[in-house]
Amino acid sequence: MKYLIPALLSLLSVSAPVAAAGSAAPTGASVYIVSPQHGEVVTSPVKVVFGLSGMGVAPAGVQRDKTGHHHLLIDAALPDLGKPIPADDNHRHFGGGQTEAVIELAPGEHTLQLLLADHLHVPHQPVVMSKPITIRVE
Repeated sequence: MKYLIPALLSLLSVSAPVAAAGSAAPTGASVYIVSPQHGEVVTSPVKVVFGLSGMGVAPAGVQRDKTGHHHLLIDAALPDLGKPIPADDNHRHFGGGQTEAVIELAPGEHTLQLLLADHLHVPHQPVVMSKPITIRVE
Protein backbone atom coordinates (compact mmCIF):
# COMPACT_ATOMS: atom_id res chain seq x y z
CA MET A 1 0.00 0.00 0.00
CA LYS A 2 2.80 2.42 0.82
CA TYR A 3 4.07 2.04 -2.79
CA LEU A 4 0.65 2.22 -4.44
CA ILE A 5 -0.16 5.85 -3.54
CA PRO A 6 3.18 7.29 -4.78
CA ALA A 7 2.86 5.23 -7.96
CA LEU A 8 -0.66 6.55 -8.61
CA LEU A 9 0.44 10.13 -7.93
CA SER A 10 3.33 9.67 -10.33
CA LEU A 11 0.98 8.43 -13.05
CA LEU A 12 -1.39 11.34 -12.49
CA SER A 13 1.40 13.90 -12.72
CA VAL A 14 2.58 12.40 -16.01
CA SER A 15 -0.88 12.06 -17.57
CA ALA A 16 -2.35 15.41 -16.45
CA PRO A 17 -0.30 17.62 -18.82
CA VAL A 18 -1.12 15.33 -21.73
CA ALA A 19 -4.87 15.47 -21.00
CA ALA A 20 -4.84 19.25 -20.71
CA ALA A 21 -3.04 19.80 -24.01
CA GLY A 22 -6.19 19.51 -26.14
CA SER A 23 -6.90 17.22 -29.08
CA ALA A 24 -5.16 17.70 -32.39
CA ALA A 25 -6.87 19.85 -35.01
CA PRO A 26 -6.18 19.38 -38.72
CA THR A 27 -4.10 22.04 -40.42
CA GLY A 28 -6.32 24.69 -41.95
CA ALA A 29 -9.39 23.99 -39.79
CA SER A 30 -11.35 27.16 -39.09
CA VAL A 31 -14.38 28.37 -37.21
CA TYR A 32 -16.26 31.58 -37.95
CA ILE A 33 -19.45 33.47 -37.18
CA VAL A 34 -21.83 33.33 -40.16
CA SER A 35 -24.22 35.83 -38.62
CA PRO A 36 -24.51 38.43 -37.32
CA GLN A 37 -21.85 40.23 -39.33
CA HIS A 38 -19.10 42.39 -37.84
CA GLY A 39 -20.46 45.91 -37.26
CA GLU A 40 -24.10 44.87 -37.63
CA VAL A 41 -26.81 46.57 -35.57
CA VAL A 42 -29.24 44.00 -34.14
CA THR A 43 -32.01 43.61 -31.58
CA SER A 44 -32.09 41.13 -28.73
CA PRO A 45 -32.50 38.22 -28.69
CA VAL A 46 -29.67 37.71 -31.22
CA LYS A 47 -29.43 34.62 -33.41
CA VAL A 48 -25.77 33.62 -33.79
CA VAL A 49 -24.96 31.10 -36.53
CA PHE A 50 -21.68 29.19 -36.22
CA GLY A 51 -19.55 28.11 -39.19
CA LEU A 52 -16.89 25.39 -39.24
CA SER A 53 -14.55 24.20 -41.98
CA GLY A 54 -12.10 21.29 -41.99
CA MET A 55 -13.60 19.59 -38.92
CA GLY A 56 -16.88 18.12 -37.75
CA VAL A 57 -19.09 18.74 -34.74
CA ALA A 58 -19.52 16.17 -31.96
CA PRO A 59 -21.19 16.59 -28.57
CA ALA A 60 -19.11 17.18 -25.46
CA GLY A 61 -17.96 13.91 -23.97
CA VAL A 62 -17.78 12.18 -27.37
CA GLN A 63 -14.16 11.67 -28.42
CA ARG A 64 -13.75 11.53 -32.20
CA ASP A 65 -10.81 12.63 -34.32
CA LYS A 66 -11.17 15.93 -36.15
CA THR A 67 -14.29 16.99 -34.21
CA GLY A 68 -15.17 19.43 -31.48
CA HIS A 69 -18.00 21.54 -30.16
CA HIS A 70 -18.56 25.29 -30.11
CA HIS A 71 -18.03 27.79 -27.32
CA LEU A 72 -19.18 31.38 -27.73
CA LEU A 73 -17.16 34.03 -25.93
CA ILE A 74 -19.23 37.12 -25.18
CA ASP A 75 -17.36 40.27 -24.16
CA ALA A 76 -14.51 38.07 -22.90
CA ALA A 77 -10.79 37.72 -23.49
CA LEU A 78 -9.51 34.31 -24.55
CA PRO A 79 -9.33 31.89 -21.62
CA ASP A 80 -6.25 29.79 -20.84
CA LEU A 81 -5.99 27.75 -24.05
CA GLY A 82 -4.40 24.78 -22.27
CA LYS A 83 -7.28 24.24 -19.86
CA PRO A 84 -11.03 23.52 -20.14
CA ILE A 85 -13.02 26.60 -21.13
CA PRO A 86 -14.93 28.10 -18.18
CA ALA A 87 -18.72 27.92 -18.20
CA ASP A 88 -20.37 31.23 -17.31
CA ASP A 89 -22.35 34.07 -18.90
CA ASN A 90 -19.30 35.14 -20.92
CA HIS A 91 -18.25 31.61 -21.99
CA ARG A 92 -21.28 29.79 -23.40
CA HIS A 93 -20.93 26.06 -24.06
CA PHE A 94 -22.75 24.28 -26.86
CA GLY A 95 -21.87 20.74 -25.84
CA GLY A 96 -24.92 19.26 -27.53
CA GLY A 97 -23.31 19.89 -30.90
CA GLN A 98 -25.40 22.98 -31.66
CA THR A 99 -24.40 25.07 -34.67
CA GLU A 100 -26.44 28.15 -33.77
CA ALA A 101 -27.84 29.86 -30.71
CA VAL A 102 -30.29 32.56 -29.72
CA ILE A 103 -28.83 34.72 -26.96
CA GLU A 104 -30.11 37.65 -24.92
CA LEU A 105 -27.81 40.67 -24.94
CA ALA A 106 -28.26 44.01 -23.22
CA PRO A 107 -28.34 47.14 -25.40
CA GLY A 108 -24.88 48.38 -26.34
CA GLU A 109 -21.75 47.15 -28.03
CA HIS A 110 -20.71 43.49 -27.67
CA THR A 111 -17.82 41.37 -28.86
CA LEU A 112 -18.45 37.77 -29.96
CA GLN A 113 -15.87 35.08 -30.73
CA LEU A 114 -16.10 31.32 -31.32
CA LEU A 115 -13.65 28.84 -29.84
CA LEU A 116 -13.82 25.16 -30.76
CA ALA A 117 -12.91 22.62 -28.07
CA ASP A 118 -12.56 18.88 -27.74
CA HIS A 119 -14.71 16.39 -25.83
CA LEU A 120 -13.28 17.70 -22.53
CA HIS A 121 -13.87 21.41 -23.37
CA VAL A 122 -10.12 21.96 -23.96
CA PRO A 123 -9.24 24.02 -27.06
CA HIS A 124 -7.60 22.04 -29.86
CA GLN A 125 -3.94 22.29 -30.83
CA PRO A 126 -3.49 24.25 -32.97
CA VAL A 127 -6.26 26.45 -31.58
CA VAL A 128 -9.38 26.73 -33.77
CA MET A 129 -10.97 30.12 -33.06
CA SER A 130 -12.75 32.80 -35.03
CA LYS A 131 -11.81 36.41 -35.38
CA PRO A 132 -13.78 38.44 -32.84
CA ILE A 133 -16.66 40.49 -34.20
CA THR A 134 -18.32 43.53 -32.68
CA ILE A 135 -22.04 44.10 -32.90
CA ARG A 136 -24.36 46.76 -31.51
CA VAL A 137 -27.61 45.79 -29.82
CA GLU A 138 -30.38 48.42 -29.85
